[in-house]
Amino acid sequence: MTMASMITKRVIPRRTVLRGLGASVALPLLDGMVPALSALGTTAAAPVVRFGAVYVPNGMVMQNWTPAADGARFELTPILEPLAPFRDQLLVLSGLNCTPPPGSRGGTHSRAATRFLTDVHPGAWNPQAISMDQIAARELGRHTPLASLELGLEGANFAGSCDSGGFSCAFSYTISWRNSSIPLPMEHNPRAVFERLFGDNETTDPQARQARVREQRSILDSVSEDVARLQRSLGPSDRAKIGAYLDAVRDVERRIEIVEAQGDREVPLMTRPMGVPAGFAEHAGLMYDLQLLAHQTDRTRVTTFMAGHELSGRTYPEIDVPDAHHPLSHHRNVPEALAKLTKINTYHVSLFASFVEKLRSTPDGDGSLLDQMVLMYGAGMSDSNSHSPYNVPVLLLGGGAGQLAGERHLMYPERERTPLANLHVTLLDTLGVPVERMGDSTGPLANLSDGSAERLSGV
Repeated sequence: MTMASMITKRVIPRRTVLRGLGASVALPLLDGMVPALSALGTTAAAPVVRFGAVYVPNGMVMQNWTPAADGARFELTPILEPLAPFRDQLLVLSGLNCTPPPGSRGGTHSRAATRFLTDVHPGAWNPQAISMDQIAARELGRHTPLASLELGLEGANFAGSCDSGGFSCAFSYTISWRNSSIPLPMEHNPRAVFERLFGDNETTDPQARQARVREQRSILDSVSEDVARLQRSLGPSDRAKIGAYLDAVRDVERRIEIVEAQGDREVPLMTRPMGVPAGFAEHAGLMYDLQLLAHQTDRTRVTTFMAGHELSGRTYPEIDVPDAHHPLSHHRNVPEALAKLTKINTYHVSLFASFVEKLRSTPDGDGSLLDQMVLMYGAGMSDSNSHSPYNVPVLLLGGGAGQLAGERHLMYPERERTPLANLHVTLLDTLGVPVERMGDSTGPLANLSDGSAERLSGV
């Protein structure tokens, strides 16, 4: 029997979903969704490039973030050490700046969050201002049910002014802007995100949603007939992928239900957590897993995530830091304060690293989800004590579908004041959404895909 005669032309549609009781479960990319081999060779599915931004608040301890050496010679610093297993797909970028407009005052935290994906400062916006994730979502969202997904770990419980200079809390509480007047809220409730991915109510009324949760069994139970029917038509490899994926969905669902059950308990007001679940690591893990499922099922190709709001006063007793984050960030170079801030910065990176490991372990096409991803991680200010907008801490992780060359520290010369917006322009081009310029950009960044360069020019 020839190879050509062994190949079936039957291909499962990429958008295949399982439905039942108002729920829908999109499937990950399976071998059976890739076009069959032809007699002349292989027809491989084009890789899908995905984008995820992860933002951490209140600046960074830069001396414990920035590697001393450039190029491939760099050694991981204490804050970056949790990313050691992914060094081959890691790019640390130094020397990128968010230069404030002349005469700008106040709003240092508002500006930090806003400029991370725009490099445009509040109060100096033009009517066309938009964050890079939303520029990408306009194009990539044509191919997915959700154009983008915005998540966070703290609720939008604000009113009035939040930062100095009269800036609304909206500037500190999101990094995603549809335009200069529409900030996109970061959803911090895992149940709301889960329902957005796998089936919404006809109403957003909380009582109706709770009734649905009580009355409906597991989403996977409700689509069990579709699961069984589909699995009979799949090969062994795809059956294994489906099994692992559905186990992951059920695990997230189970964890959310446990959190909701615990939420019914009486909790003293003074110790009530800012978000749900109560534990920071548990909450972050759930939200990262929901992002994983969103990309795995191609529900969206653009996600943004805030580990905390600017001005966040969250405490971290689980890592022996009982101090509130924002006041601690005004460290005045006191060694004890810097040591505690380094613990917080490293803790955030370690939780991110767990997400990266799951992306690397999740098959997608000929590689993994991490191979196809462009992950941007960092903050909108560098030294928190001075609220510095210069040399902001930024790193990239992932292969970008073969377009990024990792295992390097790229140092853009301080004298050139390379705009952070140059990175935005470059990443949009990597995502297949080219733009001529954005914010104060002066051109694309050099050498993200060229592993030979070390010291660089900014354009």
